Amino acid sequence: MNSNLTRYAWLSIAAALSTMALKTLAWWLTGSVGLLSDAIESLVNLAGALMALWMLKLAATPADVEHPHGHSKAEYFSSAFEGLLIFLAALSIAQTALQRLLHPQALEAVGAGLVVSALASLINLVVARILLRVGQTQNSITLEADAQHLMTDVWTSAGVMVGIALVLLTGWLWLDPAIALLVAGNILFTGWQLLRRSADGLLDAALPLAQRQQIDRVLDDFRAQGLDFDAIKTRQAGQHTFITLHVLVPGHWPVQQGHDCCENVEQVLRQNVPGAHIITHLEPLPASASTHSGL
Repeated sequence: MNSNLTRYAWLSIAAALSTMALKTLAWWLTGSVGLLSDAIESLVNLAGALMALWMLKLAATPADVEHPHGHSKAEYFSSAFEGLLIFLAALSIAQTALQRLLHPQALEAVGAGLVVSALASLINLVVARILLRVGQTQNSITLEADAQHLMTDVWTSAGVMVGIALVLLTGWLWLDPAIALLVAGNILFTGWQLLRRSADGLLDAALPLAQRQQIDRVLDDFRAQGLDFDAIKTRQAGQHTFITLHVLVPGHWPVQQGHDCCENVEQVLRQNVPGAHIITHLEPLPASASTHSGL
């Protein structure tokens, strides 16, 4: 599955190269530090997309003796790496903006620069929507991280263009670097979110609340039939979802009946959590619970 996703990483690389060239041209035409901040962030997009391509290929590597559970967690390294790059880009943007605040500079060829920047933003918007849809469908944090970063870039570009327009209307040159500082703050927030989500994945955080509630609803249907469950654990590793649980059945059941029951539980869970890897462990119900259930 990961191997099919690499084409989207190549799409992200192409978008990063295109937008970086366009935004650099826009900055060269106008001299706007806000547009320079956009160009710098496109460089981060390129580095993140290259890392995403590498990690998607690694995540697709089959399990081996030393990695019996596969390499799916490699995707978290990609999103963490992109988060760190975002932090570095934000610091660079803030430094440049502060210098421009101290030494204002008039903008040039604003109309042409805005048109070029708007074209770059349109490319990012289209690619981000594609990556987000595929990332959510295929449960790939790498593609989702790329998409979120590109969408941040879109909103950032919109803010920068508004800032330049305000400079034209008011003549206040300080608005351009001020907007760039806001851009830096927004990028920092995005980087923090990516780092936090990557850490959750590497530390085997539980599935999102909505999925856990869906699992509980499935198990409640079986509880109504006299079964019970404990030691329920979930985790996400890249594209793979893992669920482990103990299935408690009446102690007088033969092994085959208990085994068939576990198979049924696993089948229904997979219907509600597609692609999940499920491990069940059979245990007897306490004697009083088994008698009360009537099974």
